[in-house]
Order: sequence, then structure tokens, then C-alpha cells
Amino acid sequence: MHDVSATGLSIVIQAHKTFPAGIQITTFADDADPLDLPAVDIAQTGMDINGNLVTWSTPTPQTVTINVLAGSEEDENLAILLESNTARRGQRHAGDIITLVASYGDGSTTTARNGKITNGSRGSSVASAGRHKSKAYTFVFQDFDRTRAR
Repeated sequence: MHDVSATGLSIVIQAHKTFPAGIQITTFADDADPLDLPAVDIAQTGMDINGNLVTWSTPTPQTVTINVLAGSEEDENLAILLESNTARRGQRHAGDIITLVASYGDGSTTTARNGKITNGSRGSSVASAGRHKSKAYTFVFQDFDRTRAR
């Protein structure tokens, strides 16, 4: 039998200028996927003029999206990170290099390094159900490793 429970997930995000000590995330969205790691293409393919398959490996960054409850401490900290790294006229952005470590309840971990925050909402959206929508923050990482539970 396989237990696929996600209970116990926690994430630490370290931004080398804005949050050098790191921020912990344990309050996740209940109306969106808390942590999303979409599949990446690691190879490209083609055909030569004689119909032979040709393949080549391609380095691909890993996108990571975290969804947190609107107004939570985690949302406030991620909003600070987003604003610090937003380019605007007359102001220098932080240019943080971000490391993310996700620790799962089964003891496994995922570590993403050399990343940037690339997307997030600068305000609070409201759902038709009368509640604030959860907030999504997206990152892209160059290096990605994981350890398996023992």
C-alpha cells in the first residue's frame, strides 16, 4: 500500500537580499494547489531528411508555484518579496537570488536553487463566493534536486 498524503508540507524560501534568513511557509491555500511543480521537457526531437529520429538534450528551468491563504503571514512575506523584486521607474529592484526547500511529511525534500520570483498578484482578488482568493506566487529555478524518503 502507498500512502500519498501531503500532510506535513513546509517550505523555506531564502532570498539573498530581502530575506537572507529565509521565510517559512506552512499556511497553504485551500482553494488552489498549495505547491505546483509542472512537468518540464528535458529533450527536443526532430526528424532528418531520411525520416530518422534526432534528439538533443536541453537544459530547462523548473517553474514552481506556491498558493497561500490571502492575508496570511506567508502572503504578507511573499508580497514583500514580490514588491522588492519588481522593477519600476526611478527605483532599483532587489534582484534576489532565491533558494527554495520543500520538506514533505514523509521525510523527502526538494531543493531549488538560483531562482527568481517571476509572478504574483499585487492586490487581493475576491471570489464570487464572497471570500478572498488564495494568492499564487511563481518562481523559476535553474538548479533542482530532490531526496527520497527512507
